Amino acid sequence: MESVNPFTGKVATHFKEMTRDQVESAIDFSHRAHCDWRRRAFAERAEPMRKAAGLLRERAPEYANLMAVEMGKPIGDGIAEARKCAVGCDFYAENAERFLAAQPVDLEGREARVVFAPVGVVLAVMPWNFPFWQVIRFAAPALMAGNAAVLKHAANVPGCALALERLFRDAGFPEHLFRTLLIGSDMVGEVIERPHIRAVSLTGSAAAGRAVAAKAGHCLKKTVLELGGSDAYVVLADADIAFTAAQCARARLVNAGQSCIAAKRFIVIASVLAEFEKQLVVEMSKARMGDPLDENTTMGPMARHDLRDALHLQVRKSIDMGARCLTGGTIPAGEGAFYPPTVLSGVRKGMPAYDEEMFGPVAAVIGARDQNEAFRLANDSAFGLGGAVFTRDLMRGERIARDEIEAGLVFVNAPVESNPKLPFGGIKESGYGRELSSFGIQEFVNIKTVVVAPHAAARSPVAALSE
Repeated sequence: MESVNPFTGKVATHFKEMTRDQVESAIDFSHRAHCDWRRRAFAERAEPMRKAAGLLRERAPEYANLMAVEMGKPIGDGIAEARKCAVGCDFYAENAERFLAAQPVDLEGREARVVFAPVGVVLAVMPWNFPFWQVIRFAAPALMAGNAAVLKHAANVPGCALALERLFRDAGFPEHLFRTLLIGSDMVGEVIERPHIRAVSLTGSAAAGRAVAAKAGHCLKKTVLELGGSDAYVVLADADIAFTAAQCARARLVNAGQSCIAAKRFIVIASVLAEFEKQLVVEMSKARMGDPLDENTTMGPMARHDLRDALHLQVRKSIDMGARCLTGGTIPAGEGAFYPPTVLSGVRKGMPAYDEEMFGPVAAVIGARDQNEAFRLANDSAFGLGGAVFTRDLMRGERIARDEIEAGLVFVNAPVESNPKLPFGGIKESGYGRELSSFGIQEFVNIKTVVVAPHAAARSPVAALSE
């Protein structure tokens, strides 16, 4: 198992894959660690979680360097990612007990409560694009709920995967409570089958989601799936176009466009279409591509050359089908898996830029006659993860976000982003279940009903049998 530096093309890290016996042993040890951890008070669980937050802040430059070398994230973005992880750890250390507090139920004389108990060992299958944040936003709530966690990370970020295991160990969590499994995707099904694995969280493609859901469903194990997205940003006629174009470019270029919630389709009312396209080209062209270890770089290479080449094929097919390329659209010379900020105009249904997720710095601009057509186009997608609406009328924007856009997250006049305080997830082929907030920590718990009847009110065995 190895990662290749997408800037230099050289092997960055190399590790030997675990054997089946090693995987089995790791899961067994995680289960044993859980059996003790589940009985600890929330205050005891919170102490190492807060220490993990402190280590994330302290080690942010180290982790950012690792992300830059393994998947091409600019060093400044990597530091920001590590710090965001620290916020997530602090959030669950502070709020887990409140989120999982027992809920009393009035049963007219009998005591009844709904309690939240940990389920056991949870498997996480995670992607490379946010190699620390994707894991922390799963692990922090799972561990604070009393579960154990085993991580199958993407094959091109093994160094990040092992750094996360070391982070939790150094923070004082019990040995084996969080383990990294250095395995390929072909072993995921076998891991799901293991009796001690009680649930699965996956962030990845729709194809990966179908495969994991099918296996987990066969084993009757719960899943949370955060899959792809083709987020639509609707630009209404009254939008501030200069501001909107700047926000849309920022949303499209985040992580070199390699984000499930990056803006991907821009649906613009015809009366402002030309002005928006002009401004978007200006804003997209401001990106500074270069060495991700250079602090002046704002956009690094894509994570792998094969991903870059697949994106370019989508662009070329869309152009061959009638889309116009306003900027970018060519693979630059030299080393590195770079792809330039690209704007495609005149995108229509049937083109890859319309129908497929474009996982890179490519903006697809789609014109709409009026707002009703804009809503139809926004929802004309297999995905439903995020979306945004740009308008000067905030009440109108809120109504549209609430009632018209089919997605799990919709922002008004701002790019979609994840936040520990907000539930995160999608609908349709973007998956199901939620991460983050109180909803995220309640995904992997046993919602248990406990009823206690007073002795005097208890029924006799004969009465009970007669019913």
